[in-house]
Amino acid sequence: MTGPSPSSPAGYLADIDAQPDALLRQADSPLPAALSGIDLGRYDRVVLTGMGSSLYSFVPVERALAAAGLPVWRLDAGQLLDTPERITPGTLLWATSQSGRSGELVALLDRLTGPARPRTVLATTDDSTSPLALAADVLVELRSGPEATVSTKSYVNTLAAHRRVLAALHGGENDQALTDGLRRTAEELRTLLAGRPLPTGLAGQALAAAYPRFAYVGTGADAATALTGALITKEASRVAAEGYVGGAFRHGPLELAGPGLTVLLFGTGDADDAVLPALARDLTAAGSTVVTVGPRAYPGTGHLPTPAGGGTFERLVFGMAHVQQLTVALARAAGQVPGEFRFGRKITDTL
Repeated sequence: MTGPSPSSPAGYLADIDAQPDALLRQADSPLPAALSGIDLGRYDRVVLTGMGSSLYSFVPVERALAAAGLPVWRLDAGQLLDTPERITPGTLLWATSQSGRSGELVALLDRLTGPARPRTVLATTDDSTSPLALAADVLVELRSGPEATVSTKSYVNTLAAHRRVLAALHGGENDQALTDGLRRTAEELRTLLAGRPLPTGLAGQALAAAYPRFAYVGTGADAATALTGALITKEASRVAAEGYVGGAFRHGPLELAGPGLTVLLFGTGDADDAVLPALARDLTAAGSTVVTVGPRAYPGTGHLPTPAGGGTFERLVFGMAHVQQLTVALARAAGQVPGEFRFGRKITDTL
């Protein structure tokens, strides 16, 4: 008996379940020796780029490099295409794309030739024959494998690959310790996906409102989950959702508060987080439905738990798994096929 075709809508569900195996492939893949030749001190800036979830997956990298005092910018390839002067001959350009064929990224690479070429192009992609891979000085393969529609395996493997590359470039855990951790996370994720029921109650309650609306808010590295989660909610369930970084939600979107607003808060759950506990209090007081996604719940909220003993990487992986399951529940509650593209397609190569 064969599984669903990678191009079928059912492939989205299969891709979600296949994430542990994809993580194991990343763990079993050696990093390229050429990484050892990259000295971050030789560059006048580090520019991190991609589109959609590929860009958002760089949030933990950006934070780590900025904390080390390095000049780092995270900009989507469309912005760079509009202002290529941001990239200098002394730049380390680190670009991520699952397909390696995103329209903006390919157009940017075509422009960055001759004197305009950055010192080093570091690529993370799943396709070693793609334009991104062929333009790279150093190639790190994601090993996520074919995907049906919405990013699932590729996003989780990108988080893993970025973590490994960051450690190789900037110091930290050795790669053997990191890959051992990836294998443990893969098996824990397998258990979660096999044993946890879909959040059908949350989905049904949210969509039963007269004016349903969704906001995902994350602080620190968890901003990556908020931004990517909102994106895949739109793609996979065709339910409007927006992602916000920390206090940005208070600058206008707070007026959406009240019955019918469902807010997912992505963070550590620590009481000393100045942003999310206060936001949870104000939103619940206004009648919004608020759910914490993390190891501990903020007071007055629902809870989608991530492992209490896990680090940042584990929290991001399990947080995204909860969002993926929510997208399936939302799509079914809305009478839609989870993960089915009606107007877009997997590789967005059109500008």
